[in-house]
Amino acid sequence: MASKKYSLAAGLLLLAASSAFAQEGTAYDWRDSSKIPSKRMPQQNEFLNNQYAFPAKPRDQWELGLSAGHMMIIGSIPSRPGFGGGISVRKSLGHTFSIRAEYTGSFAYGLDYRPRTGNSIGGIWAAAYGNNVVYANYRTKTHMLSVDGIMTLNNIKFYSDKVKTNFYILGGYTLLATDVDVNAVPKGGGTYNFASIDPSQSRKNIRTQLKDLIGSGNYNQIGVNGGNRPPVGLLKAYAIRHALDFGAGFAYKISPKWNLAIEDKVTDAFDPYLDGVNTGHNDAFNYTSLRLNINIGKKATHVEPLWWWNPLDYAYNELNAPKHMKIPTPILPDADGDGVTDQFDKEPNTPAGAPVDSHGVSRDTDGDGVPDYKDKELITPTICQPVDADGVGKCPDPACCKNIQPAAPTCALGSLPSITFKGKTAEINAAAKALLADVAAQLRNNPNCKVTLAGHPAANKAAQALNQKRVDAIKTYLIEKEGISGDRVIPQYDGGEGDVHTIDLRSGL
Repeated sequence: MASKKYSLAAGLLLLAASSAFAQEGTAYDWRDSSKIPSKRMPQQNEFLNNQYAFPAKPRDQWELGLSAGHMMIIGSIPSRPGFGGGISVRKSLGHTFSIRAEYTGSFAYGLDYRPRTGNSIGGIWAAAYGNNVVYANYRTKTHMLSVDGIMTLNNIKFYSDKVKTNFYILGGYTLLATDVDVNAVPKGGGTYNFASIDPSQSRKNIRTQLKDLIGSGNYNQIGVNGGNRPPVGLLKAYAIRHALDFGAGFAYKISPKWNLAIEDKVTDAFDPYLDGVNTGHNDAFNYTSLRLNINIGKKATHVEPLWWWNPLDYAYNELNAPKHMKIPTPILPDADGDGVTDQFDKEPNTPAGAPVDSHGVSRDTDGDGVPDYKDKELITPTICQPVDADGVGKCPDPACCKNIQPAAPTCALGSLPSITFKGKTAEINAAAKALLADVAAQLRNNPNCKVTLAGHPAANKAAQALNQKRVDAIKTYLIEKEGISGDRVIPQYDGGEGDVHTIDLRSGL
């Protein structure tokens, strides 16, 4: 019955804890000045006024941590399970770097499976056993005060705003107070019968027999002094050592306030006596711990510790949904001025004033293939199509008029000029343009008339090519610049004898 009550209580506790841990914090608003310390407010004001690109760093919470775990010594004597515990406080320096102060107290144990002689170890081992076989052991009590710099490795995320895990490395300075004791003789005096242990057995069996032999033992004897345990202040049994430490850890955020971490930390005191035996190699502490961390500080004025924040959060959110940036009114280019911007204009060179559709294409109301701005007959019946270059159709005569003969066409063009070119160019100068404008006006007034462009090239190929360019230049000008239909301008590249630099314009039907 009692076990059911305990199970029910444990279930309710876990349910309450999970509901508390399930709550997620909201993203920090970089415009919120209530979380900015006064000394950084000038920068925040410049940022809010768009005078500075970067927001001020907000106040963030401290982290208080409790740790417990396995302590061992990496040394000459194989270790046995030890334990340690500690308390720490951590503060960020930025999103990546932080600093942590920590106290750790621990017990580390060791028991060798290899036989030695008492004289080879020295100290109480030599005094009690001389040249007889012994199996070294130790118990090391330690107090550690450390200051570590911590570097977060994974809170800068390019593809996610959530920082649920935290991988970090650390390194720093540790002040050690160590008390190294051995269990060399029983409490009641005398010696242990280490000779009864068969060294040819497996390591496991040897250590099992040694545990039965010495039991919990009498760890109150100094093993090897080595000059490393002088009385220091009130810690009469402890030696003070300076050490360097390094390590790595992994933390998992279970709520905006709590996180769990696993950490492994190595502390090197540059001392060969930490395991009670000096073999010429320095020993080191290794502390593997489970840590429970809580963020402390008012939520109203502090954000979570910065190592739990993605520093790209502000930039990405501002790009996705701008709230602070000053975005200028977009000015989209429209090169041809038809009212449809270039990015959507399927006809980017529409003549000025020409009516266009929603895609910027010139309208063709009657669908005859001639845009309205060129079409001289805006609505040509389908039966009258196809049309000429001016959009004019040729409708069939009605039945009543089939036998009526059309009047003979007439042409009343006046005298037409000749266009003279200089040198070997085919460029139409201002004077020639004025003459051609007059010719175009006559053609428009006499729709039945055509004009022939007669050249007079010399017999060589170069002269003939130049003559053709000049004739084509005049024809192109009349069509494109003056709007004359192409079928009314007839090129005649060899118009008989004449000035090789002159193109004669002749009228015709």
